[in-house]
Amino acid sequence: MRDDEFERLYAAEAQGLFAFLAYRTGDRVLAEDLLGDAFERALRSRVRYDRRRGSAKTWLYAIALNLLRDHARRAAAEGRAYERADAGEPPDPFAGVEQRDELNRALAGLAPEEREAIALRFGAELTVPEIAEVLGQPLTTVEGRVYRALRKLRASLVNGPC
Repeated sequence: MRDDEFERLYAAEAQGLFAFLAYRTGDRVLAEDLLGDAFERALRSRVRYDRRRGSAKTWLYAIALNLLRDHARRAAAEGRAYERADAGEPPDPFAGVEQRDELNRALAGLAPEEREAIALRFGAELTVPEIAEVLGQPLTTVEGRVYRALRKLRASLVNGPC
């Protein structure tokens, strides 16, 4: 499709396509967005338009229908996500601050090698064999380090600083 043909298509069909989209969506702003998207998609793919398969009008409406379907799928997925989200009050941004502070104090009480092992195990979610490989240390050394660090953390968090 040549530039002048595309311009004629726009002039002939924009108003009708907008009315169709506004009717289908019930939202003029969304219809305007979809209209723009439809013509943008048509412009980008105009080299693939084949007159033998149908008129330019039906090709354009097929593009618009696909955009409507895509929008409906996204809206449905978004709705399901909102439903799964907690419908209660927004989360308190300060919730858990005391626990985080307590954990940070407990971590500060560990030796640097123990903090590093805990960070690799729980921050980077590495397995103990992976940590041993990363650190270039024997597996038994890393296992002991993680075990001792967790034991110290548990004691510190349950009983307070040692």
